[in-house]
Amino acid sequence: MKFPGFGIEWKELRKFEKLELDKKTIVFYAENTSSFNHFRLLVEKLTNEMNISICYVTSVKEDKVFDSHNQNIKSFYIGDGAARTKFFLTLKTRILIMDMPDLEKYHIKRSKLYPVHYVYLFHSMFSTHSYLRKGALDNFDTIFCVGPHHVEEIRETERVYKLKEKILVKYGFGRLDFLLKETEQNSYQKNDEKLVIIAPSYGENNLLQKCGTELINVLLKSDFKVILRPHFRILRDSKELIKSIEEEFKNNSRFLLEKGVLRPEDFHSSKCLITDWSGIGMEYAFIKKNKVIFIDVPKKEMNDESGRINLEPIEVSIRDKIGHVVSMKELNRIPELINKNNNIIEEIDNVQENTVFNIGKSANIGAEYIKKINVDKK
Repeated sequence: MKFPGFGIEWKELRKFEKLELDKKTIVFYAENTSSFNHFRLLVEKLTNEMNISICYVTSVKEDKVFDSHNQNIKSFYIGDGAARTKFFLTLKTRILIMDMPDLEKYHIKRSKLYPVHYVYLFHSMFSTHSYLRKGALDNFDTIFCVGPHHVEEIRETERVYKLKEKILVKYGFGRLDFLLKETEQNSYQKNDEKLVIIAPSYGENNLLQKCGTELINVLLKSDFKVILRPHFRILRDSKELIKSIEEEFKNNSRFLLEKGVLRPEDFHSSKCLITDWSGIGMEYAFIKKNKVIFIDVPKKEMNDESGRINLEPIEVSIRDKIGHVVSMKELNRIPELINKNNNIIEEIDNVQENTVFNIGKSANIGAEYIKKINVDKK
């Protein structure tokens, strides 16, 4: 395969490739802006506390990692085109950590030049057989599992499809740990009793597509302030829908369309979060100890063969324990539910403890494992 050789992505790739192997033994790859949120504590543990050097390769031009002055992090921007394809095909490193699934399924391949050890780190607590495509994890060597459901699902998938067993690490969820740390280190005591966040997932049946304008109107008429934070794929793929919502509510001072990352102060001080099937629902419930409101749109199914794994997805089994499920025909119920939404700490803590490994400690577990693999592969 021939590749062109121009642009900043290629210059950055060449810089990475010129490094001696012992200077790039541990590599993180970030697919999008959310990747940094999932890697952050793990990277900090490795580089700050364990004094281990890493390479951070990203497809995000304005990745937050470029703001870091950490001497143990070498950062490279490779875009999401041909330079990225070549990066994967010709990669020379001992261990690659990534939160992008579908390795070997499409154009992102395992290295043809070196026996890289591939680690998958989840960007959602959802079940593997429901929110990922068939075979999405088959070609990884190690999986950092969020909780017992991932272990059970992956082992069952290996049994059903007669796959080689992967190494499963009882890891946890770095994004959740960061939000917990953020809560402890900052004073977000002042809750805004009128602030509601709407955070839809993507897909043709997302709540924004199905009933977004009506929902926003219901909330505004009940004197709530609304922050709408669409999934980045909605912003990319549904430009007309976004434009119509902007036009509809442009003169309402209590409405804000957030096209970037949700501000921590808004997340932590808000009264309620409304979503459909987005993973942020579990994060919010576990951090705020408040029930989320789930709009009951059809579930997005990424795997046509999910039924072969005879396990109920975690996002289905705990939905009514951490949230109120509301029909699209009953949106007028939502203001009352929000006003009655009080902390249910013990109930949600019990769900969290049964769903997530090593709460607050995932980075410790992951860093020790990566260090061991790095030594073992010398």
